[in-house]
Amino acid sequence: MGLRPGRCYNNKKDKTRYGAKSHMKVHKKKRAYTRVAIRVPRKNYIGAAPALRIRQFNMGNPKGKYNLVGDLRVKEYFDLRDNAIESSRMAINRKLVKELGKDGFFMKVRVYPSNLNRENKQAQGAGADRVSQGMSMSFGVPNSRSARLRKNQIVFSVLCNKGEEEIVKDALMRAKSRFSVDVFVKFHDDVKAIGTIPTKKIREVKIETTPTEAEKKEGEEAKEGEKAAEGKDAEKTDEKAGEAKAEDSKDDKKEGKK
Repeated sequence: MGLRPGRCYNNKKDKTRYGAKSHMKVHKKKRAYTRVAIRVPRKNYIGAAPALRIRQFNMGNPKGKYNLVGDLRVKEYFDLRDNAIESSRMAINRKLVKELGKDGFFMKVRVYPSNLNRENKQAQGAGADRVSQGMSMSFGVPNSRSARLRKNQIVFSVLCNKGEEEIVKDALMRAKSRFSVDVFVKFHDDVKAIGTIPTKKIREVKIETTPTEAEKKEGEEAKEGEKAAEGKDAEKTDEKAGEAKAEDSKDDKKEGKK
């Protein structure tokens, strides 16, 4: 069985139902009973939560000096799966790295998929009604995560510089084909609105290694060679000094005869 469609988990803000006698009833949007409460077990509706599929939330160079922010927003209420967020993140990041370089931007994922989607799996094919347990286990089993988005909520934010609007917009709009909702890009210069930015600290660690016997022998031979070379240089300097003194004495004798 393939992945269940995302429309199965989408809820509009208000849902209107019309009865047989034309009476109207409006149902307000409610949160799904998919809360994981570790400290309060009686409010824990889900025993185990599926793993998060988003690999990282911060990409690029956080230490760069930027003066422009590009936000990708949704136009309506929507439940966004974590696999759609991860797929969009990879596509946007690949485009930005290709156009601006690894250190030319900073991107941040602004949503977290905290809602859990349930599915009551049933057998398919002939005799499925006898195999399935029906409403006795209608609560379902959690199979994925999603982020419940409100109208105009930010999904991705990219820090860049002025003059790069077209590149950033083209990269962010790659998420449109992966979302089942209309999106748009909005630019502004409030860099602090993106929230906290991580800092990369590079520490220099000196690793001390113990030399092996072969390395010790090579070191001793190198030291002996240096000493021998120094001795030869000293002998040469002494010979030159002796020759210079002999020449000086010869000159003094010549001057004395004169």
